[in-house]
Amino acid sequence: MEAYESYQTPLSSRYASKEMAHLFSPAHRFKTWRELWLNLAIAEKQLGLPIPEEALEQMKSNLDLTPEQFDIAAKEEKKRRHDVMAHVHTFGQVAPAAAGIIHLGATSCYVTDNADLIFIRTGLTFLLKSLAVVISRLSAFAAQYRALPTLGFTHFQPAQLTTVGKRATLWIQELLWDLRNIKRARNDIGFRGVKGTTGTQASFLTLFDGDHDKVEELDELVTKLSGFDYAYPVTSQTYSRKIDIDVLAPLASLGATAHKIATDLRLLANLKEVEEPFETTQIGSSAMAYKRNPMRSERVCSLSRHLMVLHQNALMTSSVQWFERTLDDSANRRITLPEAFLTADIVLSTLQNVCEGLVVYPRVIARRIAQELPFMATENIIMSIVKKGGDRQEAHEKIRVLSHEAAHQVKNLGLENDLIARVRNDSYFSPIHEELEQLLEPQTFIGRAPEQVDKFLKEWVQPALDEEELKVAVADGGKVELSV
Repeated sequence: MEAYESYQTPLSSRYASKEMAHLFSPAHRFKTWRELWLNLAIAEKQLGLPIPEEALEQMKSNLDLTPEQFDIAAKEEKKRRHDVMAHVHTFGQVAPAAAGIIHLGATSCYVTDNADLIFIRTGLTFLLKSLAVVISRLSAFAAQYRALPTLGFTHFQPAQLTTVGKRATLWIQELLWDLRNIKRARNDIGFRGVKGTTGTQASFLTLFDGDHDKVEELDELVTKLSGFDYAYPVTSQTYSRKIDIDVLAPLASLGATAHKIATDLRLLANLKEVEEPFETTQIGSSAMAYKRNPMRSERVCSLSRHLMVLHQNALMTSSVQWFERTLDDSANRRITLPEAFLTADIVLSTLQNVCEGLVVYPRVIARRIAQELPFMATENIIMSIVKKGGDRQEAHEKIRVLSHEAAHQVKNLGLENDLIARVRNDSYFSPIHEELEQLLEPQTFIGRAPEQVDKFLKEWVQPALDEEELKVAVADGGKVELSV
């Protein structure tokens, strides 16, 4: 027997986009069940079963549930302790000519599993479009700041310079991989089809008096009527729960990407180099009025962790499906699948809002570069003095001593980095004193970062976003305003 738990709209749907919230709403779910029952009846009639045209017309006219029908279904479910049969009887009340043929030959998973596959495929399409918009917004940011030098960090310690735009391309590249993975999962989705109670199609073979060809044709017809190119060749009572693993894996991976981006932005906010949008009337802290907490990036991190762990549910559920099926998947999946899509949707909309309003502080960035660049320039100073006829080892030792003296000023006395002043005051380096300004120009330390940004956006991002369904989404995607 199948589960009788009611499908309820998860709390997170309050904050998801309208289209994603509607996709997993009870109204849409039960309408989809009715559409699947209609498709089955149409195909069975086409293949010779005595189903009156009036039955099909009444089914077509009552695909949407009214509030009264929801009440009837709730009472039926309470009585029968079976959600699918509750809706079979409810549908039969408004389509009486079809009451005797609704669900003919089918098992509950005909509607529950096939509907889930429809929702999954549609949900992945929604996410692809939202992700494309985020990539587009972040790409515009990368292009704008392609050549703005900024201090790089390894181990969150000062490292060689990069650019603000080049750093953004690292985020975009991972989002492009997420786009690829989600698209691959979407395109791989098949239909459970018409397979019967344990996947043998025995009930349909009986209906068609042992005609195997008609049973196969029935499966193909219902699959096409439901908008799928193919059905899984073999199933048990359910479609394999390994499909859920394949779907939630790229969503979990998206969560990891979003978490990394939002974490970087939180760290940059602490450095006061880059900040997420902050409204003029926004309050950062109830106690500390001066605070500008990166709460949107923190929300992305919080929800991304939830998104990442949902994949574990799919793994565990798939691993414990005994033989042709066991029901301990049902209650878990009714929470896990909608929550994964709704959470991913909220993560992307929040990330879009952040990317559309990022604020960069070039002077703060320049000041931090000025504090660290003297140490980074030491190698250039050594090479320059050697070009003027100096000894490399002697120059290295001179610079080493001066660097430690400057480091003492910074670390022990809390003063500014005065390494360059010490170099200017040392007669040993007089041959290159006039070159010091040029040697300390930040643009000379960023390598090919601007050119890398340009090439990456042109050769990788633009082709990905030029696909028709994504191009339309990017063009139509307006700015996201967060109410909370």
